[in-house]
Amino acid sequence: MKKTLLAALAAVALSACGGGAGTVRVVIPPGATFRVAADSLARAKVVRSARLFRTYASISGHDRKIHAGTYLMSRAMSWGEVLDALTKGTGLIHVVTIPEGYAISDIAAALERSLGVEEDSVLAAVRDSALRERLDVPTPTIEGYLFPDTYSFADGTTARTAVETMVRRFEQVWDPAWNERLQAMAMTRHDIVTLASIVEKEAKLPQERPVIAAVYLNRLRVGMRLQADPTVQYARGTHAARLYYKDLRVDSPYNTYEHAGLPPGPIASPGKASIVASLFPAAVSYRYFVAHPDGHHEFNVDYRSHERAVALLRRERDAASQPGGRAGAMPAPNASRPAPARQRPR
Repeated sequence: MKKTLLAALAAVALSACGGGAGTVRVVIPPGATFRVAADSLARAKVVRSARLFRTYASISGHDRKIHAGTYLMSRAMSWGEVLDALTKGTGLIHVVTIPEGYAISDIAAALERSLGVEEDSVLAAVRDSALRERLDVPTPTIEGYLFPDTYSFADGTTARTAVETMVRRFEQVWDPAWNERLQAMAMTRHDIVTLASIVEKEAKLPQERPVIAAVYLNRLRVGMRLQADPTVQYARGTHAARLYYKDLRVDSPYNTYEHAGLPPGPIASPGKASIVASLFPAAVSYRYFVAHPDGHHEFNVDYRSHERAVALLRRERDAASQPGGRAGAMPAPNASRPAPARQRPR
């Protein structure tokens, strides 16, 4: 009887598979019942009838042990192939989102969580000499060139494959027409990616990216040190909500308070918007900026105006700290830190 039913359903399956072309993603949530899985398959048009598919799976005894996750499935798959995928985990993919501003250490941790690869294997892959030569990177790693995006990796993807995929994405995003712009700016691609990584860490509002890029380029043109707090955070190796004067003396070529010019390389992976902002900065003369509590920056051309802006933010902070003070008036840490004896661009 069971064989007869299976044979009948198998015949139905030939006409009830999803049909059509292409592949689709099907998400089976953790703890999902087979009914939920069948409904997901039907919505994705991998099967035409969720009810018949459930019956087929029940009679064949494959409706209990299914693997949760995101699958890449073809709409031309047979019911047997679909059941194999669900019960054996074949076709599982891992979706990994790398946000803008992630450093290699952040990316390695994300890949370990999502793919199960060891962080050490990621750190080894980003030191690959062939990749560094291909990208023309003078630094020991390809920090900054693992492009921030959402990736779908097949089950069993290695750290090296994941890293190479992110590098290829960077190469796809980089517009060859930008190379002419590099020549006009007398900068290399590595210079721009490095600058863009600082802009990425500084900017909280998208519209301020070109202005922040302009500030740093203006400083470079007149020989001022960048004195960018994100480079100090990178040099320290750990993030602090607030930097102090002692932190600005950290011994590292990435410390732009102590060393002139750009740091040796990027401090994070910048997104396309920050790269474009660095290539095409705003036409402004600003050399100073200070962050407000809501994330926007106040920009100034001269240091005296900058000092007044910082002093005003400090007064607002002090007023907010008093009983009955206005909530939300706390200035950003950069504005509240005492200025060093020398003139500070911030």
